[in-house]
Amino acid sequence: MEVICIESEAFYQLVNHVIEKLTIINKVEADKWISGKEAMRMLRIKSKSTLQKLRDTGAIRFSQPEKKLILYDVSSIDEYLRKSAQDAF
Repeated sequence: MEVICIESEAFYQLVNHVIEKLTIINKVEADKWISGKEAMRMLRIKSKSTLQKLRDTGAIRFSQPEKKLILYDVSSIDEYLRKSAQDAF
């Protein structure tokens, strides 16, 4: 049996990271349309202007049911990431 030692702070950070990832995965499967904050998290971007650029260029689908509410299509984000992926040499 192999034993791995890790500091308690690093352990809790790891647990929180795993919980966050599982929450995102479960929520993405449940919702077809997500908020801008969730879309930015999926795309791993921090800038709202980058998200707007993706929206304006048609790279990802969105819906605007109300003036200040913009929702993003999860499947189009997945497709954008898939198209942007680079194969290993």
